[in-house]
Amino acid sequence: MVEKFVGTWKMISSENFDDYMKAIGVGFAIRQVGNRTKPSLIVSVDDQGLISLKSQSAFKTTEIKFKLNEPFEETTADDRKTRTVVTLENGKLVQKQSWDGKETNIEREISDGKLIAKCILGDVVAVRTYVKEA
Repeated sequence: MVEKFVGTWKMISSENFDDYMKAIGVGFAIRQVGNRTKPSLIVSVDDQGLISLKSQSAFKTTEIKFKLNEPFEETTADDRKTRTVVTLENGKLVQKQSWDGKETNIEREISDGKLIAKCILGDVVAVRTYVKEA
């Protein structure tokens, strides 16, 4: 099921991301950069089932490697230290980050050949859309 996410994805749109970054506690200066950045998302899986999610842009490159359903420590692009677990739920790759008593979910799914990432904290939802590069 994870195989459909494998590839290099280029961001084509980002909606409500500033409000999402505010909700998770990102400061003004970093939000300005975050709003202008259109990262590529590179998803791969090795033969041991280790999944890699790499977000790559001119500003910053971050990468996490994990196995489904196994919690791990993550340092996010905005330097939060989170306890993260990624699961596969109804065809969606769901990344749950917990830190300082807060929790956010990033739900990624494939829809009409696009990768749709919904970043959710409470009632704040950002939607970032990617297309697969050839």
